[in-house]
Amino acid sequence: MGSHLLSKSSFIRGIQCEKHLYLYKYHYDEMDELSEMQKAIFKRGTDVGKLAQQLFPGGIDLSPESHTDYDEAIINTKESLKSGKKIIYEAAFQFDEVLSVADILVNNKSGLKVFEVKSSTSVTDVYLMDAALQYWVISNSGYRIKDFSIVYINNQYVRNGDLDLKQLFIVESVLEEILSLQKWVEENIGRLKKVLSQSKIPEIDIGVHCYSPYLCGFYNYCRKHIPENSVFDLSGVHLSTKYQMYRSGIISLDEITDEINLPQGAKIQVDVFRNGKNLIDADAIKSFLSEINYPIYFMDFETFQPAIPMFDNSRPYMQIPFQYSLHYKKNKRSALEHYEFLAEAKDDPRIPFIENLINAIDSRGDILVYNKSFEITRLKEIAEAFPKYKKQIENIIGRIKDLIIPFQKKYYYTNEMKGSYSIKYVLPALVPELNYDNLAINEGGLASLTFESLFGESDSEIIKEKRNQLLEYCKLDTFAMVKILEKLESIK
Repeated sequence: MGSHLLSKSSFIRGIQCEKHLYLYKYHYDEMDELSEMQKAIFKRGTDVGKLAQQLFPGGIDLSPESHTDYDEAIINTKESLKSGKKIIYEAAFQFDEVLSVADILVNNKSGLKVFEVKSSTSVTDVYLMDAALQYWVISNSGYRIKDFSIVYINNQYVRNGDLDLKQLFIVESVLEEILSLQKWVEENIGRLKKVLSQSKIPEIDIGVHCYSPYLCGFYNYCRKHIPENSVFDLSGVHLSTKYQMYRSGIISLDEITDEINLPQGAKIQVDVFRNGKNLIDADAIKSFLSEINYPIYFMDFETFQPAIPMFDNSRPYMQIPFQYSLHYKKNKRSALEHYEFLAEAKDDPRIPFIENLINAIDSRGDILVYNKSFEITRLKEIAEAFPKYKKQIENIIGRIKDLIIPFQKKYYYTNEMKGSYSIKYVLPALVPELNYDNLAINEGGLASLTFESLFGESDSEIIKEKRNQLLEYCKLDTFAMVKILEKLESIK
C-alpha cells in the first residue's frame, strides 16, 4: 500500500500555495511553532467531531494509533464495509497515492453516505474542495456514494436543558457542488504530484495567498527577509496595497515616498518613524480628558467562547464573561483600590459575574474601559439573557467611557506602537517598565482558552496556578489603564 503523497489537508495546502505543500512534505522542521490558540482550535475540531458521532450512534471507530500510519485503517475500512458494518467513524481510503479519511460513514445497500464534520458555522469554499477530494478518492476506490454532507454548527441554537444535537448541528448535502468539481480535483492532484516530484523548493514569493484559506504554517520562514518597521506594519492600509508596495520594491517604512497615497493614520505612522519624534496633540488630549470625571472605575472583562453551548440561554461561540478586574480612584490624588472576580469553572459564570460586578461598582462615577464596544456588548447580552439585572446594567453602560480614543485617533502616537492602538503596544510605549511579556497568560485569547480548560481539570494545583495566572493578567489590563491615564494627565 505504501505511504500517501497527498491527503485532504496537504491537498488544500497545495491549492493555497505549492511552496507550502512542498515545505510541509520535505521541510517540516522549518514550520512555525503552533500557538496555544491554534492547538486549541484543532482540539475544538476534534471535540466537535466526536460529539457529532452521536448523531449516528453505534458506529465503530477506525482511528489509527498514529496519525502518520493509516495502512491498518485503510485495510480495516475495506473489511468493515465488506462485512456490512453500518456506521464507521474515521473511515480511511486511499487511491492513486491520495488519502481520504471520512469523519462519519453510513453504509447502506444503495450506497455510502459520507458526513464531514466542521466546527464552523457555515459551509465554505475550502470545505467544498475538501469534500470534493474525498469524493474523488472514495468513488475511485470502487464505492458508490449516495450522498455527501457537511455537518456544521447552528449558531442560532439556544440551549435550554439538555443538548439537542439535531438543533445544534446542521446537516447540509453538498453532493451537487462537489460533483461539478471532480475534473478540477483530478487536474490539481496531477499538478501537485508534479510539485512534490521536484528536487527543489518552488520559487514562490509571499503574497495575499499566505493568509487564505488559512495562515500559512511557514509564514515566518518565508518572511526572513522582511525588516522591522516594514510596510506590513502600516495601520489602516489594505493588505493588497501593502503587497503592491512590496512588489514594487518598497519594503521598509523609510522607503515610502510622499507620492504614495496613504490614509491619515498611516501617514502619521510614517512621519513619526522618519523624524523620530513622538506625536502628542496636547489640545486634543486635554479635550478628551475634560470628558472624564472622578471617581473613576477602570474596568476590564475576560470571556470564553465554547463551540458547544454549556449553559442555558447561551448559543454556540457566544462570549461568556467569567472574570473582571476593577481599579478605582476617588480622585487624582487618592490611593488606588482594586477589586476582582473570577468565576469557578463549574456552572454558568454569568450570574455570579454580574451580581459581583453590580455590588463592586457604586452608582456614581465614570467607568473607563479600553475599546468599549466589547464590554457594552457583553453587558447587553447578559441583560437580554437575565432581564432582572437590566436596570443596573443600563446604569453601568451609561457611565462607560473609552480610553482607546486618544490612540485610535492618533492624538498620541510613538514609533514603539508600530501602527497599533492595542493596549499591548500602547502600555510599553507610554510606560516602558510595564508590559505583558513575562506573563504566563499575555492575551485575551489565551485567557479564554485557559478558563475553558479548567472545566475538565481535576488537579487542584493546576487549577490554583491557572487561576492565579488569569487574575494576574486581568489585573494588569486595568492597572495599565490607570498608568496610561496618568501619563495623559501629565501632558502640559
